[in-house]
Amino acid sequence: MSNYHKPVLLNHCLEGLAIRPDGIYIDVTFGGGGHSRAILEQLGDKGKLIGFDQDEDAVANAPDDERFTLAKQNFRFLKNVLRLYGIKSVDGILADLGVSSHQFDTPERGFSTRFDGPLDMRMSRGIKRTAADVLNTCDEYELRRMFALYGEVDNAPRLARQIVTAREEHPLYTIADLKTAIAPCVRRGKEHQYLAQVFQALRIEVNGELDALQEMLVQAAEILNPGGRLVVISYHSLEDRLVKNFIRSGKFEGDAEKDFFGNLIRPLEAVNRKPIVPDETELQENNRSRSAKLRIAEKNTVPHE
Repeated sequence: MSNYHKPVLLNHCLEGLAIRPDGIYIDVTFGGGGHSRAILEQLGDKGKLIGFDQDEDAVANAPDDERFTLAKQNFRFLKNVLRLYGIKSVDGILADLGVSSHQFDTPERGFSTRFDGPLDMRMSRGIKRTAADVLNTCDEYELRRMFALYGEVDNAPRLARQIVTAREEHPLYTIADLKTAIAPCVRRGKEHQYLAQVFQALRIEVNGELDALQEMLVQAAEILNPGGRLVVISYHSLEDRLVKNFIRSGKFEGDAEKDFFGNLIRPLEAVNRKPIVPDETELQENNRSRSAKLRIAEKNTVPHE
């Protein structure tokens, strides 16, 4: 597990969940199982933990513990899966978003700019469309929108045109193909940052990450018991903005609704007003935690302040 993915902000996550020994908890991003194992250590004999992971490689990390169940599903199916297990409500939900170290470090998965490999980027092999499919079939407008919206690439129009022109001569199948094709668009001295933005946009598109996150958050608020906790670690501004807005207003954009008396109608209350970030010790031990932001919310006993 240690080589698969090192759990980020572990102690803060455990404190945020405020674990009850006999409670029911959900780790919607099981991965290497680091957070899950720590949760199990705080659960009693009657406690339960359900892990979710759509990546087939994560199955090997499942702990042999009768209190634990691994659902091999995307977390967007949270309520449906729990219904299969006869669970209607839970006491806490943890989400550690993004890509695991294992996925980044496996060249054939295509997530990292450090290796050459196929343009895949699927978090589950059950997803039909790969990054290569996106690059070779989307029209210029779709590519421009994707890179601007999901990667916040400042020269997205030029990048989209460059890809469309390059693929007419040679389809883009590998990471090397992509790097060669877009080289004229990459700003000198900012190669790593630029490629990271391009890869982020492709990954979000392939996996439908932001839509899945929104669906999960809405369901999480519905199934949490009053006083139950939602703990979410995000790694880029697009994710963090959705989480922050939903906790603050119960919506992803627009103004919060108010009741007849002017009270905000929202299912969750922020526990920490500002996101928790890794300290210097964790940054030195785990460089991949550098962009992590942790937000904690509690289910309101009534849907307003």
